Amino acid sequence: MEAAKKGYIAYTNCTASLAEVVPFKGKFPTLGTNPHSWGFPTTEALGFPIVIDWATSVIAMGRVQQLKREGRQLPPNAAVDKDGKPTTDPDKAVSLIPFGDHKGYGLSLINEIVAAFIGGSLPTIRSRAAVPGEKQNCAFFFQVIHPDAISSGVFAEGRTQAGNVKAVLADILGHGNETCMLPGQIEAEAAARSDKAGGLLFSQAEVEALNEIAHEAGLAPLDAAALPTG
Repeated sequence: MEAAKKGYIAYTNCTASLAEVVPFKGKFPTLGTNPHSWGFPTTEALGFPIVIDWATSVIAMGRVQQLKREGRQLPPNAAVDKDGKPTTDPDKAVSLIPFGDHKGYGLSLINEIVAAFIGGSLPTIRSRAAVPGEKQNCAFFFQVIHPDAISSGVFAEGRTQAGNVKAVLADILGHGNETCMLPGQIEAEAAARSDKAGGLLFSQAEVEALNEIAHEAGLAPLDAAALPTG
């Protein structure tokens, strides 16, 4: 996002510290949930950068934890239990399933293969007990592209590159699609609400979870009534 705010196209992927996702048609978690992320400098066209960031599993493990706190069930075919069988019970979910079956599996493989070329570790031993002679680190890949580097310089109707981006987005969101949202839009609106409130906004469930941690650490609990709202 920071690169996109500064006018660059940015891409990143990385491997996860824990293998929490089973391969397509597999039982044992050997892949991570870590995302592929793209950022585009669309602030001039939209007022915010488009940021596309997706976990390679149906849902992230953080979402499992959130639904558990809220007493809600998982969506179907998102997680498996200790026996590798699909479950919607967040208390029984121990591993996740790739989104789109082989499609999410393939994207998750890209993370591990890129990391393997960089020098990353075997996925199943990260954040585990030390294994003599083995690396147990995550690997990160970052790529930043200046828009001029991919510009053809030839745009219809004499548009500039920025004008062409704006026109393409307007066409996508036209034709009755005006109520559709773009990646990064919800986050941009949430950031604006937080800025207006003068601080981060939390749900009641999140405050309760933070207070559980505070209690374990012997710290004073947060007063939900005193926190910013918006």
